[in-house]
Amino acid sequence: MKILESKINKILILITGSTLVGTFGYMLLSDFSFVDALYMTVITVTTVGFGEIRPFTSEEKIFTIFLIITSISIFGYAISTFSEYIVSGKLFEHFKFKRLKKQINKLEKHTIVCGYGRNGKQAVFKLKNYNREFVVIENEKEIADSLDAEGYLSVHGNATVDEVLVQAGIKKASFLITALPSDADNLFVVLSARQLNANCTIISRATKQSSYNKLKIAGADNVIMPDKIGGNHMASLVTTPDVIEFVDRLTIEGETTANLEEVSVNDLPAKYLNQTILDLDLRRKTGCTVIGFRNQDKDYIINPEASIKLVADSQLIVLGRPEQIIKLRELF
Repeated sequence: MKILESKINKILILITGSTLVGTFGYMLLSDFSFVDALYMTVITVTTVGFGEIRPFTSEEKIFTIFLIITSISIFGYAISTFSEYIVSGKLFEHFKFKRLKKQINKLEKHTIVCGYGRNGKQAVFKLKNYNREFVVIENEKEIADSLDAEGYLSVHGNATVDEVLVQAGIKKASFLITALPSDADNLFVVLSARQLNANCTIISRATKQSSYNKLKIAGADNVIMPDKIGGNHMASLVTTPDVIEFVDRLTIEGETTANLEEVSVNDLPAKYLNQTILDLDLRRKTGCTVIGFRNQDKDYIINPEASIKLVADSQLIVLGRPEQIIKLRELF
């Protein structure tokens, strides 16, 4: 993209330069006014075939010949450059990059997913079902092209590079998920992201237990070890199969099959602030049940009492059937 922009800038500079040289040249040699000199320059450069304002002297003719040869050379260079990029498809990529950059710049409080492997793909699937705005950073060109074909906002590049994170809108993002296969790469991403956005919630993948503490120290809010979670899940199917199956049924699979919802007290109507869960009356209004509460200190209360107050920066965990969750979203 930078190469293309530099060539376009070079062409614009050459065209502007030749126009200025021609205009000031005619003003000095022919004592023309600025408008007359600009007029002579334009008809000379464009070779439209209009006549001179008055007959030229030998010096003026030589200068005009020089201007014509120069302008033809610049025009030929411009045509060859644009032809090269049209044939190679780079011009299309340039405008696609500009459009993508404009769309990403409009995002706020979005999620950045680094890596579209197995874990990254699952994260994107979940975010899409939640209708969350997200940007994917992918280093593989073919995968990045497939993301673009699916209509996802994506940035082709190495997520460990600060410039790529900035292109993905890290400074305005609320969450970052780094699911790269290498723990070292995830560590670099966490370090860079934390420096660029101190308020961003960072979730990192890890393959080795030794990487867990390093990622936490680097600034990751949560570190997930997929292999460990998978092993625990399989063992739980042996020890408590009915409980695990029930919990699996609560997993959100799509927009119409949601059974769990997180409600921020800050997003509720102002009249409910400092009221109790009982005053919210979710059961009667939506059919949903409050099964969890997270207070300001991020401590979780399972099956909270109805007398608990809805203070700022707290969260409610709500359980309900899909149609009840949809009603909840419509109301609140």
